[in-house]
Amino acid sequence: MLIVIIMSLGASSMCPTQKRTLSCLLAGRVGKRPKQENVQELQEAAVQLLNRHQNLSDLFLEVGSPNPCNLICKEYSGQKKAASESPSPTIGGSLLVNELRRKAGELGVPVAALSVKMVVERLLDLTGHIKGDREQVLLNSTQRVQLSVLFQSTRELLSLEAFCSKLFWQEYWRDQKQPMLEVVYHLHTQNILSLEYMLESENGVRSWLMSELKALCGRTATEEGDGVLQQVLSTVVSVLVRAVFEETQDSTAAPCRRLSQVCRSVLDDMLSWVLDTLNCKPTLQSGETAELWVQMFDASLCGVSVSPDALRRFFIHSLTHTLTYRPRLKVSDAIAMQREWSFAKTCRLLTSLFRKLAVIFKVEELLSHLQQVLETHEVNWQHVLSCLSTLLVYNPNTQPSLKELLSRLLSSAFEGYDLENMITAFLLARQGALEGPGVFPSYSEWFKMSFGGASSYHGNSKKSLVFLLKFLSDLVPFDPPQYLKVHILHPPYVAVKHRALLQEYVSLTKTRLADLKVSIEEMGLYEDISGAGTSVQPRCQARQDVEKAISLFGSTGRISATVMEASIFRRPYFLSRFLPALLTPRVLPVKPDARMNFIDSLKKAEKIPAAQHSSYIESCQRERQRQQDSKGVSGVNDDDNPQEVLQVQLQEHRALLTEGGSDGEVSAQLARISHTLSIVFPERAEELVSQAVIQLHVDESTFSELHNKVGRNVVNMILRSFCQSLLDASRISPPNKQSPWASQFVNILLGHRQLLTALLHRMWDLLHNQGVSLSAAHVLGLAAFVVHLHASQTKSPKVQLCPPLLPGPVSVLEALTTALPCTTQTNMLFCVRFCVAAVCYGLCRSESLCDQPQQYNPCSLYKKLLYLIPRLMPDMRRLPIEASGESEYVGANKQGEEENRGLWKSVTDTNTTWRKSAWALWKHAPFRLLVKLPEYQFSFSEWLAAELRVQRSEDALSDPDRQEYQQWACQQLYLPSPVDKGGCAGDLRTACSHILNAVMDQKTVCAPTQENTDHRPSEAGTCLPDIFSRLQEIVYEMELTSRSQRTQDKGHFLLDLISHRCSVTSDLQSISSELSIQQTLHTWNRVILALPAVMLVTVKTGGGKRTLDCETLMEHINQYQRKGCSPAGLLPYHLTAHFLRAVLMASVSCDCASGEMNKAMSLISLQCPLLLVSAGHWWGRLSPVLVSLWHRLTDGQPLPQQLQVLADCHLWVCSSKDGVSCPVPSAPPLLLAACLHCVWEGQASGKGIRTSLEMLGQLTEQHTQLLVFLLFLCVTDLLTTFLTPQRVKGLQRAQELCKDILTVLVDSADWLLLFKTPCSEKGLYQPVAVVTSDEYTRLMPLAFYSLVPHLNSEILEKTVKAPGFLHTAVLCYSSLIKLFMDGQTPCPVTEQLTDQMDLSYILTRAQQVLLKTISLTSPTSLSQHQLNQLEALCVDLDPEVAAALVFHLSSSSLSPELDFL
Repeated sequence: MLIVIIMSLGASSMCPTQKRTLSCLLAGRVGKRPKQENVQELQEAAVQLLNRHQNLSDLFLEVGSPNPCNLICKEYSGQKKAASESPSPTIGGSLLVNELRRKAGELGVPVAALSVKMVVERLLDLTGHIKGDREQVLLNSTQRVQLSVLFQSTRELLSLEAFCSKLFWQEYWRDQKQPMLEVVYHLHTQNILSLEYMLESENGVRSWLMSELKALCGRTATEEGDGVLQQVLSTVVSVLVRAVFEETQDSTAAPCRRLSQVCRSVLDDMLSWVLDTLNCKPTLQSGETAELWVQMFDASLCGVSVSPDALRRFFIHSLTHTLTYRPRLKVSDAIAMQREWSFAKTCRLLTSLFRKLAVIFKVEELLSHLQQVLETHEVNWQHVLSCLSTLLVYNPNTQPSLKELLSRLLSSAFEGYDLENMITAFLLARQGALEGPGVFPSYSEWFKMSFGGASSYHGNSKKSLVFLLKFLSDLVPFDPPQYLKVHILHPPYVAVKHRALLQEYVSLTKTRLADLKVSIEEMGLYEDISGAGTSVQPRCQARQDVEKAISLFGSTGRISATVMEASIFRRPYFLSRFLPALLTPRVLPVKPDARMNFIDSLKKAEKIPAAQHSSYIESCQRERQRQQDSKGVSGVNDDDNPQEVLQVQLQEHRALLTEGGSDGEVSAQLARISHTLSIVFPERAEELVSQAVIQLHVDESTFSELHNKVGRNVVNMILRSFCQSLLDASRISPPNKQSPWASQFVNILLGHRQLLTALLHRMWDLLHNQGVSLSAAHVLGLAAFVVHLHASQTKSPKVQLCPPLLPGPVSVLEALTTALPCTTQTNMLFCVRFCVAAVCYGLCRSESLCDQPQQYNPCSLYKKLLYLIPRLMPDMRRLPIEASGESEYVGANKQGEEENRGLWKSVTDTNTTWRKSAWALWKHAPFRLLVKLPEYQFSFSEWLAAELRVQRSEDALSDPDRQEYQQWACQQLYLPSPVDKGGCAGDLRTACSHILNAVMDQKTVCAPTQENTDHRPSEAGTCLPDIFSRLQEIVYEMELTSRSQRTQDKGHFLLDLISHRCSVTSDLQSISSELSIQQTLHTWNRVILALPAVMLVTVKTGGGKRTLDCETLMEHINQYQRKGCSPAGLLPYHLTAHFLRAVLMASVSCDCASGEMNKAMSLISLQCPLLLVSAGHWWGRLSPVLVSLWHRLTDGQPLPQQLQVLADCHLWVCSSKDGVSCPVPSAPPLLLAACLHCVWEGQASGKGIRTSLEMLGQLTEQHTQLLVFLLFLCVTDLLTTFLTPQRVKGLQRAQELCKDILTVLVDSADWLLLFKTPCSEKGLYQPVAVVTSDEYTRLMPLAFYSLVPHLNSEILEKTVKAPGFLHTAVLCYSSLIKLFMDGQTPCPVTEQLTDQMDLSYILTRAQQVLLKTISLTSPTSLSQHQLNQLEALCVDLDPEVAAALVFHLSSSSLSPELDFL
């Protein structure tokens, strides 16, 4: 029976599908034998069988044959469960050992030696055919199964002490000169023989292991053996790392030290082999070979069997070895070659190695170790700088840590004057600058920040300055030109007394640049120097200078000072580079563009030689003819290849996002994209764009004109890629769970000035002109793009809109927000779609309000939603925006995450609408909490400004709906809201003030003088009438409230408001200030005319009486209204009527209406002469209005006395006009003069006027004031003809009227008081100073000499003899000369200009009259003090007049009078 079992077992050994081993079968049969005494018989039978079966190798296989299926599972799963579950050797193992002992006894050898021999023979049989073929470095599956069976039997022998592992290794190493590493791996993992013992047992094991490891790394990848290959390599690496870097108690023993040295040498040699592969410009195959070993630097592969501390020591050692490997390059070589070591140009395998070595360390630890290596070792500068670039690109926290390291290095360098720290700092800073501004500041910026100020490292002593300049001087022979340019254009700070030291360095640097054939003269006018960029060719730089100069010219209208200076001080560059680039032949447009205007301006300034300009014009004409002859011919674009590369890189970037690439891989890909963009847009990508201003032209046709086809294609490609990447990434995870790829994507774009300009133009065009055609996916992608532009605003440049829709340069987001108007239904709908997408993305991007929500939530877009959602969705008005409580959101993290997912789904779901998304957003807790932040509050003023821009005819709301919405906003939303939240706190006056300011601001914006009329809503089509209605509603409610609370005596906020707005301009002498005040008053007058007149006058209650208070109104008229009158000295009719209605209506509410009206009008005649003059002038039209109003309000009471005086004055002047003689009313002379002047305006100068003057001249002397005031009004008309070209025809008539009046006043000197400069010297005629404007008051000397020289000789002789005439004449003459010299005299622009309006003629005649007056004046007419004063005034202005004064009027002069005419 035993023979049958053994024979069947032998057969089964050949079948890999046998289910049971010999041990199992024997164990089963033993279990079935009921009698214990039969065991001895069974053993004897088996021995007899073994004597006949002498092949011990087969017997090994039979005894130990396991289940083949278990072996396969073990091979691929790596589990050791099958081995542990194998039955312990019992009878089968005992039989084998017994037979080995018997055989060993016959041979006279130890049992262990025999078993070793048998195992070695079997092992050689399995692997013997591989001896001559070393291309096979791994066993196949069959060999692996058989080897596992053999080693399991060997383990059984080892457990029975019938096998010697050390003897086995000696025999196997002797017979198999090049063992397979997999066999050794199995010996190690099956605990037969440790790899540590093998490494220290034989001298040749180290070299063999090296060759085996390289062979394994070079093995062609196959699906069958990849798992085993990874296991073998990771196990070997783990053993090596443990042997070297694990700290044990016996690690100091000699054997342990020897093992550690061997293992360390293997690890170092393998790493050196990888680095050698990189240095030899590896092919694809060699790169893949080395990459397999680089993958072993993985914490997850070694972390199971190696302690964390040992792993850290291993990685630090490997990093040090890499940084110090073959330090062939000197510092000078590093300076020269550094530009080729940027991240984009570094081998991917090397960057992968640095990434893996750095993954378990903090950035601070790595940079500290880097500093330590630099201080203690000779380093490979290429590896050191490439390592730094890898850290900067892959880890965003590297920049601040590197800045700190540079600061420490520079501080240490200047403290000990250490050149090594100095050069290290410069190399590290330059390397960081190579990676672009999104990663590290440019070299020029770093150099300025480090050495550009008095508090810099070198600013404390001369020794430090000398050290710095000596260091820079030593670098000059090795520095590339771009760094030398930085040092020249941004030199270090040097005190004035040490300037000579700096000049020596500058001279040396310029000499070096000349040797390199890089002339400073060839540097561009607007060249942005950055050490990181490649040097721009002079012709390219000249083209950039031209574009910049044209841009500045277009925005300012003037040739920039830089160009003008270059035309003088840098003439070689200007003539040989700048002008040829500017005058490049092209087809000139029909309408002159900015370039043509710029060329014309240079030509007029004589900066372009005439011959060169003529040649340019001829070349342009030939270019036009050539294009007409060859229409449709287009050239080949040289940039196609970079575009294709960029497209592939963008696709790879998208694939990394969808396939779960690591953050480092995404960052590396973006760095490569940035490098390609610098080729497509050959501009300095490292320019610090935050110091620049981008010109954003908002005209529809500008984008295609400014940017070529390549630029447009690249911009569209980038935006399309960003949108697609965002959608792909969002399908995998919401924004808050995504990597920072989007921010990094935007940051690399900010580093390319030309690209960023094109991007902004394209974005503005898409948002403003093509919003309706954009799909939901496009809107979401562009919204996210804008959000990230906002998040990177600290790195973004400022933007200047052209034409200037906003004052001054603004942020990128503010500029793009102007492309989202809310004026019509169409752009409202797109704006709300875009803003909902942007705010939803921003809220989902920031997980909670604790994460600084301002970073990803633009307040301008948020405010647009606060405006649009309640406007377009009435249901939202019933849901207040204030959140119920912050704790409800912040405290519930899980609930907040669910809300974020729901919000994001509402935006990305293809079946949703913008209304559903807006509804979800409006209810979202973080959205509601944002309004608690001040910058996110949409104030009442902002709401009014937005509402006033809406076009009523194209509004999304009908007239009734708009009225309902505006009433809700004013009465329910903003009126009860607190002031600190943008509301009015229930104060009707505050609400009224907000509306008034908004209306005035809107009217100012819509003024036709603005350049941006094409981009502003016209006043006629806005919601201004609706807002006026809301204002009137509030004013009416305020009036009712005031009456019920008896608070009429609180003062007038309306007049206070206009006083505040007009007082912001302090320089009243400035023409621009006067124009601004006039424009403000014009707007204000239109506003207050829409309000009840009674609000302008206060009714005060005191002593049980109610009285009028017109002080504020009169002060307003005197201080402001007189400056805006046109013509001067006269309020418009509608304004005069409004003011008088205010006084009349307010007086009715007093206890004695008639008495208060009389008091008010009397006070007006004394303190507000302008209103009095205007009332007298317009009384013919005012009378029926005021009389009817008075009778209605007082139930037919008679007119107040002062109003009756106005009526009497008007009746008197009408009678005098008709030639009827009647007594002069008892009225103020100024009022009589105003009424008479009004009647004369419609009457030609002739007999009627002279008759009236004769009648006035016959009156008593008290009416002389009437004539003087009448003269003043006529003089005002005369000055108006000088200032107003439309009235120039009235000059002759005005002069005739004035001369007629002077004829009557010839015997009186009162009229001279009108021309006295100080108001106090005008005596009774002081009211004239507050009737007309300050400009007219300054021009009174011009009026004086426009009249006096034209009097006939008889009247003139009488006039000059009047007391005080000479004094007044000299003062007027000196003032007139000063006006002329200061350029403040008017220059009428008219075709009918006569000598009487020619200022030169007037001055000549004035001098003649004055000299004659001096000759006719008695010396006693002037006191010596007056004479000295007049002489001092004229000595510098007109010495001839001064001499005449001294000659004729000095008390010591006895000369006879001379006629100077």
